Amino acid sequence: MNKFFPWLKKIFIKDIMLSVSLLAAAISLFITPPSKELLNDINWRTLATLFMLLSVLEGFKSENIFEPVLRRAKNLSSIKNLTLFLVFGVFFTSMFVTNDVSLIIFVPLTIILFRQGGNEKFILPVLTFENIAAIRGSLLMPFGSPQNLFLYAKSGISTPDFILMMLPLWIFSAGLLFVFVSVLYRKGKPQISNNHNSSDVTGAENTSNSKAHNLRKLMYQLLFVLVVASIVTRTHYYPVVLGIVFLTLLIGDRKILLKTDYVLLLTFLCFFTFSSSICRHPAISKFLSDSVAGHEYIWSILLSQIISNVPASIVLYPFSTNLRALLYGLDSAGLCSIIGSLASVINLRLYIREYPGKGLSFIKSFTWISLVFFAIVVLPQLWLIKVL
Repeated sequence: MNKFFPWLKKIFIKDIMLSVSLLAAAISLFITPPSKELLNDINWRTLATLFMLLSVLEGFKSENIFEPVLRRAKNLSSIKNLTLFLVFGVFFTSMFVTNDVSLIIFVPLTIILFRQGGNEKFILPVLTFENIAAIRGSLLMPFGSPQNLFLYAKSGISTPDFILMMLPLWIFSAGLLFVFVSVLYRKGKPQISNNHNSSDVTGAENTSNSKAHNLRKLMYQLLFVLVVASIVTRTHYYPVVLGIVFLTLLIGDRKILLKTDYVLLLTFLCFFTFSSSICRHPAISKFLSDSVAGHEYIWSILLSQIISNVPASIVLYPFSTNLRALLYGLDSAGLCSIIGSLASVINLRLYIREYPGKGLSFIKSFTWISLVFFAIVVLPQLWLIKVL
C-alpha cells in the first residue's frame, strides 16, 4: 500500500488531463446522481473505436512500419528540405494515424537529426511547426483526431461531406506552413550532417526481417483497414469488429494490449460522464442551450483552453446547431495554447524527455508561433462559417 499511493500520485501529476477529467466526473455526479440513463448516454462506440485505433497504431510503432519513410530523411542535406520533409510528414500522416501518433513518430526523429547536425537552435521552431502540422493536417479526416472521430460518429455526416467541409482549412494550412518554414530560413539554408546511424535516425532498434515480424506488420495493416472501414461505413456491427481486433491482438501480439493508452480511454470515459451529467441538470442544460447555439466557434475555442478540445467537443455537441462552426473551432483551439490540444501536451512531454527543465522555452516558442498562425486563420474560418 505504501508503494501504491506514490505510484498513483505520480500518474496523476504526469497526466494532468486525467486528473482534471476524474475531478470533473466526480463533481458532475454530485450535480446529477448516477443513473441507468447516464450509462446509456455514454458513447461506447467512440470508446471502442478509440481503443481499436490506439491499439493498432501502437502496433505500427512497435513494428516500425514507418521506418522506410523515416530513413529518407538521412538523404536530405538542406535543412529547409529536411524541415519540410518532417513537417509535411506529420501533416500527411496525421490524417490517418491521428495527430498525437504522428508527433510520437516524428518528434524524436527531428530532435536526433537537428542535434547531430549541429542545428539545435532550430529544434524549437521546427517542433512548433510539426505541432501545427499535426493539428491542421489531421482535421481533414474523421479519424484524424479524437474530437473529429466523436463528432463524425455523433453527427451522422457522410465521409465525403466531412472532407469537403474541412478541405479549405487543410489546403490553406498547408500553404501557410510552407510560408512559415520559408520565413524561418529566409537568411540562408544551413547544411546538415549526413553521418547518421540508421538506428538513431529511426529512433528505434532495428527490427529483424524475420517471418514473424513480417506477419505482424501485415496483421496490423489489415487491422487498420478493418477499423477504418468500420468507422467510414458506420457499421452497427462494431462490437464484432472490436472482438476481432481484440482476439487478433491477444493471439498475435498480446504485449500491445499492455501498451495501449488506457489513460486516454479513461480520460474520455470521465469526460463522457461529465458531459452526460451536466446535460441532465436542468439549469446547466438551459444555460448551455441558450449560450452555445449560434456561438459554437467562440465557445469551442475558449472552452478548449480550459479543458482541451477533446472534452470540449463532448460537452458542447449536445447544445450545438452548427457542426461546421464547432469543428472549425475545436480544430483551431490547439493553436492558442498548450492546453488547447492533447497533441500539444504530448509534444511538450517528448521535448522535456530530451531537454529536462526546458519546458518553459518550449511553451514560449510554441505560444508565439502558434498564435501568429491562429491570428491568420481565425477570421477566414469565421467568414467560411458565415457564407457556407
